[in-house]
Amino acid sequence: MTGPTVPTATEAEPAAGWAPTPALGRAVLLAGLLLVAGVLLGRVDLIVLAAPFALGTAYALRRRPTALPQVWISQADGGPLVEGGDVAAAVSVGNPDTVDYDLVVMRTRVSPWLRIHRAGFARDEAVDDGGPSATPETGATAQGNGGRRSVADRPFVTSVPMGAAVDLELAGKALRWGRHPIGPAGARVATAGGLLVSRAVIIEPVRVRVYPRTEPFEAVEAMPRAAGLVGAHHSRRPGEGGELAGVRVFAPGDRLRRIDWRVSLRARQLHVAATLSDRDAEVVVLLDVLAEAGRSGGVDGAASVLDTTVRATAAIAEHYLHRGDRVSLLEYGPAARRLRPAAGRRQYLTVLEWLLDVRVHASAHEPYDQVFGPQLLSSDALVVVLTPLLDERSAQMLARLARGGRFVVAVDTLPADLASPKDRGWAEVAYRLWRLDREIMIGQLREHGVPVVRWAGAGSLDQVLRDVARLATAPRVGGR
Repeated sequence: MTGPTVPTATEAEPAAGWAPTPALGRAVLLAGLLLVAGVLLGRVDLIVLAAPFALGTAYALRRRPTALPQVWISQADGGPLVEGGDVAAAVSVGNPDTVDYDLVVMRTRVSPWLRIHRAGFARDEAVDDGGPSATPETGATAQGNGGRRSVADRPFVTSVPMGAAVDLELAGKALRWGRHPIGPAGARVATAGGLLVSRAVIIEPVRVRVYPRTEPFEAVEAMPRAAGLVGAHHSRRPGEGGELAGVRVFAPGDRLRRIDWRVSLRARQLHVAATLSDRDAEVVVLLDVLAEAGRSGGVDGAASVLDTTVRATAAIAEHYLHRGDRVSLLEYGPAARRLRPAAGRRQYLTVLEWLLDVRVHASAHEPYDQVFGPQLLSSDALVVVLTPLLDERSAQMLARLARGGRFVVAVDTLPADLASPKDRGWAEVAYRLWRLDREIMIGQLREHGVPVVRWAGAGSLDQVLRDVARLATAPRVGGR
């Protein structure tokens, strides 16, 4: 388990936080009444009857607790957690006192996107030695009830001896990407034979990072323009590379290993093989977070607009970063979050971490200036816009980018099986009109030179990228 959360129970006042239970009040009251009645009535049998209550209460209270229980949450070390992966965590209760805890009631909340289907106790001995050894204990185990309610939502009861700890181990499945909380968790303890009870010790939740599952994605090598000096894409500029561009006459500065001896002997003049330089490209993935549609069903269910956007972004970034290109991320919304362009595996891990905080932010104003404002996009960058095209401002943004000479590809993230409203009246007619209006808007974008393609995993952007690269290499008419 990774680093536990520091318990919130304070130890400045050792005796604070403990209160007598109704059982203690009843025992003292009953013993007192029997003693008083026995003395007043001169009945020895009443005094003998009161003796067990008085002696039992005194024996139970001979050693009182001086510290509150410690509660912490820890997560198992299992590497990065991806959608559909197994979740393993534990809610622990430690007993730093010199008395046993006769009864411990533990309860925790768990995110609905973490389906906990098994929970059970394991004991850690000698927590004060700094070296606990966990041993399984046959305790309260529960099975899932069809996903309607997590087993972690119900209280668990156990006992904790002095100087030990008990772990409530939680095992389940991560259903959706994001930062999902385990907790807040709390525990109450009864000791001294149930005569004293502690106040509830509650700690803050621990958030489990669940990364989006990367959908299989591949794309052609076609890029509108390559900007860097190294990479996997063949540019139109001559230079050191592996793509043959032709044969030309030897010039000062050419390397001897480039001499084509067959052509040189035939032409009686030195000729060298000319190559095209290999260059990397910059890919900007723009996420439209102005609107959400559809209902997320997790990793095995239906995908909402946000689900498709995040998973497609992870797949596109993984593909181009694996090829050595530079990838940056932008949010089209009021927050205008951005991730600087970079390459390599470190950038891919940063992309996954950045995607965990993607949220839909509705805004009444135009966020174009906030997103693109003073920091303009590179003129050589390929801009992949993931948008459901539910807001007219998104279409206007795409048109502006196209008019500004950017190489833009719009990826439609609206679910294909989006259900029409079931309300009576004009709802279905309005839905059909909205669909027609959206198709017209997509047609207008294509007329402006913005290709719009629906996301379908591997091969989604192949034809579009070929068209964009062909347009980039086409000669300009009239110097424009």
